Amino acid sequence: MTRPGKAAVPERPDVIRTTVTAPNGKLVDVHRPGTATGPTPLPTVLLWHGTGPDERDILRPVARAVAGSGALGALGALVYVPDWRSDAPDAGRAHLLASLEYARTHAGRHGGDPERIVLAGWSAGAPAALGLALRPEVVGGWRPAAVVGIASRYDLPARTTGTPPLSDLAASGPGIPVPVPVHLVHGTADTLMGPAYSRAARDALMARRWPVELEEIAGADHAGAIGMEYDPASQRLRPGTDERVRAAGEQAARTIARAARA
Repeated sequence: MTRPGKAAVPERPDVIRTTVTAPNGKLVDVHRPGTATGPTPLPTVLLWHGTGPDERDILRPVARAVAGSGALGALGALVYVPDWRSDAPDAGRAHLLASLEYARTHAGRHGGDPERIVLAGWSAGAPAALGLALRPEVVGGWRPAAVVGIASRYDLPARTTGTPPLSDLAASGPGIPVPVPVHLVHGTADTLMGPAYSRAARDALMARRWPVELEEIAGADHAGAIGMEYDPASQRLRPGTDERVRAAGEQAARTIARAARA
C-alpha cells in the first residue's frame, strides 16, 4: 500500500496508484493512467467495496484494469476506491457519501471529469450506487453518469439512502427521476447472492424504461465476479490464481470501462 504523502508507485506500466486521506480520515486509492492522456478530462469512476470494513484493496485489480489502457482495451479512466465501514453506527452512509463528495471535489485536480462520474459497486456497494441514482435528493439533486452494480441484490436498504432501490423504483413516477444507464454484472455460480437478484432488478428497471443491461459471467461466484477468491488462512479475499477467476474480473472491469466511455 502506498502511504499518504509518499510518491505514487506504479503497479503496472500504464497505471499509477496513490493512496490519499480524505477529510473524514478514510483512505482512498486513486488509480490513474501512467501516461499523458491529453487535454480532455478522463471519465471518473467511484468504486465501492462490500460490507467488509475498509477493504478497498480487494478492488485494486478491477480498478487497475479500468484505469489502464492495455490488453483490456480500457480507455484510461480516473478511478477512486475508498475505504468505508458497514459496521459504523449509520451502516457506512457517511463514509460513502463523503467519498462521493471527495470525488466530485478532487476529480479535476487528478485529471478527471468532475461533471461525469460513474458510480460502481460490488456486493453492498452496488445498491448504494443505484440508490443514489433513484434518490438524487439525498445528494442535492446530483446524478451519476451511469451506475454499475456487481454481484448484489437490490431489495434490501441501500447503505446510502436507507431504502431498498427496488422499492424506490416502484414508488417513482414515469421519468422521475430521469433515468441513467445501469449496467448489472453477476456470476452464474454466486451462491451468496444468486443472479436471480440482478435479473429481478433488470426486469424492474426495464419496466420503468430505464436503460439497463445485465451481463452474467459463466461460472463466477460472488468473489470471482471481481476476480478474487477467498483465502481461508487470512479469512480475506485475494486475487484469483485461476485463469477463469482472473478473466471474470477482467470482464467486470470491461463493463465499468464501457459505462465510463459511453
